[in-house]
Amino acid sequence: KIILINRQFLLAAEKAEALIGKYPNAFIVWNILGVTAYETGKNEDAIKFYKKAISINSNYAYAYNNLGLVLKNQGKHTEVIKLFKRAILIQPDFINAYNNLGAVLLEKGKINEAIEACEKAISLQPDYAEAYNNLSAALLEKGKINEAIEACEKAISLQPDYAKAYNNLSAILLEKGKVNKAIEASKKALSLQPDDAEVYFNLGAVLLEKGKVNEAIEACNKALSLQPDYAEAYNKLGVMLTDLGKLEEAVEIYKKALLLKPDYPEAHYNLSLCYNLKGDLQKSFKLYEWRQRKKKPLTVAPRDHLIWDGIEPISGKKVFVYEEQGLGDTIQFVRYLLLLKQKGAEVIFKVKPEMYTLLKTLDNDIIFVDRDPKNNGIDFETPLMSLPYLFNTTLKSIPSMTSYLSADHNRIISWKKRLAKDSFKVGICWQGSKAKIDFGRSFQLNLFEGISKLPSVELISLHKGEGEKQIEDINFDLTILGDDFDNGEDAFVDTAAVIANCDLIITSDTAIAHLAGALGHPTWVLLKQIPDWRWMLGRKDSPWYPSMELYRQTKRDNWEEVFKIIKKDLKSLIKLKEN
Repeated sequence: KIILINRQFLLAAEKAEALIGKYPNAFIVWNILGVTAYETGKNEDAIKFYKKAISINSNYAYAYNNLGLVLKNQGKHTEVIKLFKRAILIQPDFINAYNNLGAVLLEKGKINEAIEACEKAISLQPDYAEAYNNLSAALLEKGKINEAIEACEKAISLQPDYAKAYNNLSAILLEKGKVNKAIEASKKALSLQPDDAEVYFNLGAVLLEKGKVNEAIEACNKALSLQPDYAEAYNKLGVMLTDLGKLEEAVEIYKKALLLKPDYPEAHYNLSLCYNLKGDLQKSFKLYEWRQRKKKPLTVAPRDHLIWDGIEPISGKKVFVYEEQGLGDTIQFVRYLLLLKQKGAEVIFKVKPEMYTLLKTLDNDIIFVDRDPKNNGIDFETPLMSLPYLFNTTLKSIPSMTSYLSADHNRIISWKKRLAKDSFKVGICWQGSKAKIDFGRSFQLNLFEGISKLPSVELISLHKGEGEKQIEDINFDLTILGDDFDNGEDAFVDTAAVIANCDLIITSDTAIAHLAGALGHPTWVLLKQIPDWRWMLGRKDSPWYPSMELYRQTKRDNWEEVFKIIKKDLKSLIKLKEN
């Protein structure tokens, strides 16, 4: 038996070659020589030697497994999966092959199969730490976060110095929102493996989530110094630079990522957001199409029909469009359905049923459905947020109109009676969901206190859901609309009617902002320093909504300064109305 470790590799190679000279059909020796070449970085030689072993003995499971490991590093996942499965077919109790198969299936995005392979490896060897670690990564992708943590902690209990498991645990804890614990796990991984680029990369991701952007950049740069061809680290660095508003630097960094990995969806997508912030919508929306190819795609396309390319004539054709992402996105981009109609298309829009009543005010002829239509003569399909690209949207060609949605007339009258106080009515909203996208863009309700003291101002809460409990802690007047406010099957119908009864809407970047803008109502949107891509940078207005004014942070997390300006402008607006 030849021991292949460290400095003995070259000696082993010499001995293997000598044995091959004597016994040319010794497939085990060819496999050993392949391992030697692989461990010394000679991948092409390793491939050649493993294939030689297989050609001599087509039932040699170890050679299939080892060849799979080499080809996995070259990104040949489809071929690798076949090799690991072949090894398992030959040797059904091949523990390492099951684990290796699980790892590559995970990279390929076949999560259920990856979990099954890892669990099989564990059933064969219950103390297999690496299989538990791979299982935890697969469970994370499946969204089973608590189970992923359990699997990762099991791997650590079996192997307390397992740096990769600590690194993986950090990623899982980050997904769970346990940022401080994620940082601890990353630092533990770093103490165990101080020269691992992946550990530094993950630490950078966690620090970014914590808002420590400069420290995150330092960690990412360290990862790149250790592994200069680390495309994922360049991509994450681009996100960090964008977060600092350094858009030109971010663009160059994303381009470096794409030089290393041209078909990297996340880098294309993030570059699109960068261009959109810069106001270059043509470049942005073209790149934004990569969202559908991300590891976690933003669009789940039915793909049951021919995809419309924006060129094919659609007059007299049935075009199936489906919503994607959040309610605000739906409200903002539903205007493009009118452009399809202008081209003569019959438009079928898949959207949540609770949105029907509001969106029908766009156009009564649009057909609303809540599931994919089957066998009904659909000619083309497209996701909603591909329409800006398909219509070649620029800043000048945005289909911007004073309003394109309407509130129900009877509800407007009903709410007018309930909001009968003689006052300057300001509808407010201060928080969106607790999703990651909301990080930094919501603010505390108590910041409205100064505005509430202005003569004749009545603040009216348009807020429902996350953050509503803050109402219990304020010490100023706020009109609450009652339990029946938008409590029926239809979303936003009461909100739209109340907005119509307000003189002004003041809101964070939420669906309320898009609704008020779509209704053409005077709206002030308060934005964090580097906002969501659709608001761009440096503008006081929005080309998407003519009735909207944008109030931006000049310093990260400094909402107090923004509210001082809001209060001053509101006083001027009220005085102007009184005159």
